[in-house]
Amino acid sequence: MTGATESTPVVPRVPVLNAANALTLLRLVLVPVFMAMVVVSAMTHASWRIVACLVFVFASVTDLVDGWIARRFGLVTSVGKVADPIADKALTGAALVLLSWYDWLPWWVTAVILARELGITALRFWVIRHGVIAASRGGKIKTALQILAITWYLWPMPAALSAVGPWIMAAAVIVTVVTGFDYVAQALRLRRPHP
Repeated sequence: MTGATESTPVVPRVPVLNAANALTLLRLVLVPVFMAMVVVSAMTHASWRIVACLVFVFASVTDLVDGWIARRFGLVTSVGKVADPIADKALTGAALVLLSWYDWLPWWVTAVILARELGITALRFWVIRHGVIAASRGGKIKTALQILAITWYLWPMPAALSAVGPWIMAAAVIVTVVTGFDYVAQALRLRRPHP
């Protein structure tokens, strides 16, 4: 009889403190650093704007790297799936608010994007006992467009190139809103009682 000796294979538990989550934490730590650089620049000093832009880009790149590390080395955790989008929203949210504060971006754009981002974060917590809403492909495109648009605004571009920024941001806003509806649909499916 082998039934008594056989057991279910043990799935190794992924530690919460791992390289991927450490990068997510680093991104959160860089948010106030980035904000300080923007405030020092007041969006008028080119050299400080470049520094702020580089900090923003570096922090944004950690989002790509931590996701790759988590998938490549099997370090995906529920904590990471929730903390990662929160770190993203903290970084992009801070950038959008500061750009609007210094009159580089209309406040309604910041309001629409932040309302969507905070709403989706709330949805993730609402359904967390039923499942985790991971970032979709559309969500990743949205994030890429937001990062590109913010980078465009932060970097001291020549006037001709600076005019491209609002078009990139317009595309980011459209994708942000559309993907927001998709996440709402996912959340409702997770909350729906299963037979």
